[in-house]
Amino acid sequence: MDDETIILFQDLGISLMLGMLVGLQRQRSNELIAGLRTFPLISVLGTLSAAIDVQVAAGGWVVAAGLLSIAAAALTSHALQFQAKLDADPGMTSIVSILLMYAVGAYLIQGDRSVAVAVGGGTAVLLQFKPELHGFAQRLGDTDLRAIMTFVLITCVVLPVLPNRTFDLPSPLNVLNPFEIWLMVVLIVGISLGVFLIYKFLGKQVGVLLVGILGGAISSTATTASFARRTRLSPASAGMAAVVVLIASTVVFVRVLIEVLVVAPTKFLELAAPISVPLLFGIGAIAFEWLRSARDKGEMPEQKNPTELPSAIVFGLLFACVLMALAAAKSYFGDRSMYVVALLSGLTDMDAITLSSAKLTRSAPEAGGISSDTAWRLILTAAMANLVFKTMLAVSLGHRDLRWKVARLLAIPCVASGLTLLLWPE
Repeated sequence: MDDETIILFQDLGISLMLGMLVGLQRQRSNELIAGLRTFPLISVLGTLSAAIDVQVAAGGWVVAAGLLSIAAAALTSHALQFQAKLDADPGMTSIVSILLMYAVGAYLIQGDRSVAVAVGGGTAVLLQFKPELHGFAQRLGDTDLRAIMTFVLITCVVLPVLPNRTFDLPSPLNVLNPFEIWLMVVLIVGISLGVFLIYKFLGKQVGVLLVGILGGAISSTATTASFARRTRLSPASAGMAAVVVLIASTVVFVRVLIEVLVVAPTKFLELAAPISVPLLFGIGAIAFEWLRSARDKGEMPEQKNPTELPSAIVFGLLFACVLMALAAAKSYFGDRSMYVVALLSGLTDMDAITLSSAKLTRSAPEAGGISSDTAWRLILTAAMANLVFKTMLAVSLGHRDLRWKVARLLAIPCVASGLTLLLWPE
């Protein structure tokens, strides 16, 4: 048996298993058109059609003829069942699934096996989670659908048309690439939208831990302001509010690590180690406070649409400004001046300084970039400013019972960041 025959048998086996997987799901759904036996036959037919097409150099006509035959058979069966007025309505899902599995079988011959397996397995999962998907669609309001469509606009319409080149500006300001700037917008909006949709699934009444995690992932500053205001109306909630603020502020470090991993994966380990120190101290403080006083339920504050186009544009401009400010400060005033930029940027937003610093590590210092050591120090400097700002926010907006609690708790990751800056070896 030659190698080509062995490969064909392997493709037929994969095709058979994928067809059986989808067929099993359809059989369990009381499908009338095709089930556990028919779907494997369809996918194997696709594989054999493609193999014959290649062997006789038919230029795709054999595959096309098989696809038309399968489509005609499926539509005829659908029409006959509709005329018979059977209780179960096969709908269009099964017909599309039949055509898709035929295509998956055909693709195995000349395509990438991993893609075929992913599509076949994904089809089975998509079919299986019909109730959950329908429930999710029903729970989405107009605002939620608008958020999703705005993200599609930002990602699929705006991003592809932007030029992927650096503006011809005088050095060191020649760091602006429209495509890369908007890609950072897509990253931040995507993270916020994902957490926003998770919040829609969980509802408002969730545990304190999840309130803090979701609040920190969407906007720790907004979460701090919201819970601080609540304590003026309900002073008894000051303990729970302080813990939520601490959790949200600690989650920011997780968000920072995710952003670093996406933007500068080759530098991730060098950047992640020192950034993880205040994260671990924050987690320790959360655990201690959780065991002491935070076992009650919390209510998630109403979250705004995280994909509003004006907000995305503002973040894009902020990211571009911080990136240019860092490059200019380094070139004209030396490395130390960049810490002033980090300090000011970190007061209200950690994303712009994190993404800018991570992006600059991709270039060598002599080419206008910065070292990993400088990057994480900038990030932790911004984090300290951000923690101080949120403490001031809680003090100014919250009840007096909240002020000492928040100051004491947020001081833990803040001091840890400062000690890391001082003691971490260069």
